[in-house]
Amino acid sequence: MGNLSCELIFDGGSVGNPGDSYGSFRWRLADGPPSKPGRRRFGYGTNNQAEYKALIEGLRSLLTELSTNGTRPADVDLAIRGDSRLVLRQLAGEWKVKNAALRELHSSATTLIAKFSGVQMVHQTRSETVRALGH
Repeated sequence: MGNLSCELIFDGGSVGNPGDSYGSFRWRLADGPPSKPGRRRFGYGTNNQAEYKALIEGLRSLLTELSTNGTRPADVDLAIRGDSRLVLRQLAGEWKVKNAALRELHSSATTLIAKFSGVQMVHQTRSETVRALGH
């Protein structure tokens, strides 16, 4: 029996950069229906901080759902999808995290991601993200 496949789509931004920041996410377990989009306000921050925060909130939401239905994250292969090349490449280890304000967020995301069996970072177009998250 193989691992359960999941996908998580995230997006974040700010009005002004920095400014009022926000984010959204949606996950889907295997071939099931997608979750209702999660939308969050993060207060003052940059676009990149909001991207990381949206991903972290999405990972926490997915982990809660897995716990609720008795699935171990170690039995899950996760595809993380987004249009933030910076976040995806930093998490894949391809780019360094030079910005001090992003280091803690990167560390939090990495800790959550490590709970899963396998993780794939998938860059997608902005239009794909908007279509998936409904904004």
